[in-house]
Amino acid sequence: MLAVVSRLRRQCLALRQIVRYPDPRLRQRAEAISVFDDALRALTTDLLDTMLAAPGVGITAPHVGVLARLVVIQIEPGTEPRIYANPQVVWSSPEIIRHVEGSVSMPGVTEELERPARVRVSYRDLDGIEHEEEAEGFLAVCLQHEIDQLDGIFWIDRLSRLKRDRVIKRFEKLQRR
Repeated sequence: MLAVVSRLRRQCLALRQIVRYPDPRLRQRAEAISVFDDALRALTTDLLDTMLAAPGVGITAPHVGVLARLVVIQIEPGTEPRIYANPQVVWSSPEIIRHVEGSVSMPGVTEELERPARVRVSYRDLDGIEHEEEAEGFLAVCLQHEIDQLDGIFWIDRLSRLKRDRVIKRFEKLQRR
């Protein structure tokens, strides 16, 4: 019975096609969200479903070809997803953390990056209400990674040229298989 329910749930998901590297849309800056309505809520649900199917822990609207400043993050399975409209980093710590990153738009490859260990992010919720949140560790990394994507900065742009070239070659090799 559980398998049938699981299959039905997958069939009901509103999955969107993920934009794959090197699509130029991944380098475009997303537009600020000004209308907080049911269409935005539907996009948020689609993003969550698409991210979970990918699988991933974070996704932006540009990852599915929609140039809107919207982020969905769900670090732990079964927890409430975090939704950020128009997020921006307003403060970051001088302390640095190293973490392995990747992208739903470049599946199968990862590399270690350095980022500030803590950040403060301002954003709006799905009702348009402004919030500020401090994050540290993995959540801070995820927020910075996804906000970079909204700004048209693909994660590999944060790598040295040598590491970036190696990641691209690994990804191209995976795509040929």
